[in-house]
Amino acid sequence: MIGVRTKMRRVLLAVVSLGAALACVGGGTGARMGGASAARADSAQAQGAPAPSAAKPSPDGAGVPKITEIKEDGLKSLLGAGVERQRPLLVNFWATWCVPCREEFPDLVKIKGQYPADRLDFVLVSLDDASDIGKAVPEFLSEVRATSLPTYLLNAADEGAAINLVDPQWGGELPATYLYDRAGKIVFKHTGRIKPDELRAAIEQALSAKPSEAGSQK
Repeated sequence: MIGVRTKMRRVLLAVVSLGAALACVGGGTGARMGGASAARADSAQAQGAPAPSAAKPSPDGAGVPKITEIKEDGLKSLLGAGVERQRPLLVNFWATWCVPCREEFPDLVKIKGQYPADRLDFVLVSLDDASDIGKAVPEFLSEVRATSLPTYLLNAADEGAAINLVDPQWGGELPATYLYDRAGKIVFKHTGRIKPDELRAAIEQALSAKPSEAGSQK
């Protein structure tokens, strides 16, 4: 039986062989959850993006980032949907082989710098292959100076189930950004390259909401 990852890998490879016809255009999504290392490299070449190599310290001296591998249960615990938290939570799903993911990282890093850890929890969830946890993923994070962001690599046995844990309406497109309020409710979601002003507005709204209002925002 062909698994979800294998099916998506075939789709992505087919797209790349057609000249990446479904790549990001005008801020749209350029990849789907389930791409493989080979697809990542081919996609990067087709789009003119550099393929990450071995991990090395970041230019700002922060060192090699730590990436934690998680399964579906780890993802569920990380998201904590419906569970009250001290701060809003911003989660970005991405992959090194996803061109729009790479392109939006400078904006993500800037947004992280504007909201200290005592106000906003911000985590990255990589959907690269598990084999990339010590190479492609930390190398890219070092290049974009995102080594201080808590980063996880999702190695799901059932990616369909993992997608449903995040959002049943999500089709697995990358990049995908979700904002949870203090009550653990999704108050903002976006697939494709983020629009920084829209994301900041959503964050400010989540931060300004009183504890009694969290979970009731539209």
